[in-house]
Amino acid sequence: MSLLTNVMDHSLDDGYAEAAARKKAAGAEGMPKTVRAKLGLAAGLVLAALVVTVGAAQARVSAPVVAKEREELVDRIQRETAAADELENTVDGLRDDVSARQREALKDDGGSDQSELVGILAGAVEVHGPGVKLVVNDSKDASQGGDGDPRETSGFSDTGRVRDRDMQRVVNGLWQSGAEAVSINGQRLTALSAIRAAGDAILVDNKPLAPPYMVLAVGDGQRLSTRFQDSSDGLYLHALQENFGIRTSISAESDITVPAAPSVIVRTAEPSTEKGTS
Repeated sequence: MSLLTNVMDHSLDDGYAEAAARKKAAGAEGMPKTVRAKLGLAAGLVLAALVVTVGAAQARVSAPVVAKEREELVDRIQRETAAADELENTVDGLRDDVSARQREALKDDGGSDQSELVGILAGAVEVHGPGVKLVVNDSKDASQGGDGDPRETSGFSDTGRVRDRDMQRVVNGLWQSGAEAVSINGQRLTALSAIRAAGDAILVDNKPLAPPYMVLAVGDGQRLSTRFQDSSDGLYLHALQENFGIRTSISAESDITVPAAPSVIVRTAEPSTEKGTS
């Protein structure tokens, strides 16, 4: 207790108190006493004021220049954006023109059955008739998380989302079951179409699609539906529904319409006339 009492009564060390007393007695505190010290202090204050004044003046002079440069930069960005939009519109127009010419290249003047079949198989023309409507959707409690594909790797919780490989199997199963033309959400599929993933989105020919995924397939409606459901890909889709909550529905339709592909690549081949060498 005596130690605590001593600390409370002598909060300032005796040495510090003695040094402060000597400094006060010598007149070393407060404003400078000599003329030289006063002049030094005044010069320091004048220099500090001069620096602040010069800085403020430079900032005021440079402010209009900075504002002008910023305005010029904004105008340049707006001009370049408008030019890019115009170029994009030109590209879209040229792409549509090329697609139209490609479709015309797949037709002939006589309108023969062969040319019509080529147009259907290439996706160059719109197709309608009996077929199947298949809707595939994420589960009701689908989440955005997940560290891996639960249908390939064990130990991960399923996100309940439809994957690109799921749609690949659905489309391939419909083709194998006798479909003559297939589309997903209005996007026509051809022999050169690709179904890929970008993050959580499914891309069909580089165009993102959003669930639910409505697949239309032209063919012998009831027979196509039965053959698909009995195929390995149809059973795979049923397993997704049972095990992961993926929602599916399939129905045979009397008349459905599958649009033409937005872009058709025309390729021709000719038999080689060169003889092989032994």
